[in-house]
Amino acid sequence: MPVVRWMRRLAVAGVLLCFAVVVLGAYVRLSAAGLGCPDWPGCYGHLTPPQAVHDGGTTPLVPGKAWREMSHRYAVGLLGFVIIAISALALSARRSSFVSVPFAIALLLTVIFQAILGMLTVTWQLNPLVVTLHLIFGMTTLGLLWWLVLSMPTSSWDAAAIRGPGRSMRGGAASPITNAYRLTLLALAALAVQIALGGWTSSNYAALACPDHATCQHSFWPAADYRHAFVFWRGLGVNYEGGVLDNPARVAIHFTHRLGALVATAALSLAALFVLQRHGLSAARPRALFVLGALLLQLLIGIFMVARGFPLWLATTHTAGAALLLMATLALLRSLTAR
Repeated sequence: MPVVRWMRRLAVAGVLLCFAVVVLGAYVRLSAAGLGCPDWPGCYGHLTPPQAVHDGGTTPLVPGKAWREMSHRYAVGLLGFVIIAISALALSARRSSFVSVPFAIALLLTVIFQAILGMLTVTWQLNPLVVTLHLIFGMTTLGLLWWLVLSMPTSSWDAAAIRGPGRSMRGGAASPITNAYRLTLLALAALAVQIALGGWTSSNYAALACPDHATCQHSFWPAADYRHAFVFWRGLGVNYEGGVLDNPARVAIHFTHRLGALVATAALSLAALFVLQRHGLSAARPRALFVLGALLLQLLIGIFMVARGFPLWLATTHTAGAALLLMATLALLRSLTAR
């Protein structure tokens, strides 16, 4: 069936492109290029960054930052076209039921909302809440595209709609697959919270608040200002580039992110090890190993990032590692639902 093949190709292309968009977005954010183009969707009123600005504006043109920002926007635009094509194919072949129309519409609405957040990121001058939501919905878009790839039939002969656990799981309430599914779902929730904390840490420029490893400010429980650390809305008209919080509040954010890493690590490890120890779940073992491998990689990136003083390339790789871990967790969850 040609439509199935095209859908599969578009879904794979969408995953690869969205992964690149997430990583490129992190690079733009971490290299302080988020306001490289102070307007949206163009750059100083142009489709490409101009060589000079003569409008007397207060935001100086930095060509390198402007090109990084616009390169991210170009990639997002291309991803939007891919998702529009996926949604159009799903609607045109809705009777074939190889992908659900509500899923395709949800994917399209997610990328539209993500574009709105991208605009607000610039026009609201890197508001931490908007920047964090931008990361969350970027990861959500990646997750939805990856779930679509995992759910696509390997051939046109076994095309099937995306199925939820309520219809596809077998066994009683205490069966191994049910328990494994619940543990993996819990691990996914912990990972989602940790990704959000990572976005909050980055958008508030709190990565350097704990420059030492194992301890934070040479303490296992550092003095921190939690009262001001998690104020989600501070109003408009504030330029948040470089951060507006005092160091004690940044310490609170960073330390909370580290505690979240412990919780997420425990939840992911528990889910993966549970699958590996159950004989009836042998089909899901490769994906459980994928989770453990991605988790180990992410932990090593985090350790080396602190040890090396948060270099840009490692900080960017940390976001890539989070995206990879999300994909691994979703792959494990899918293997427990596709029964």
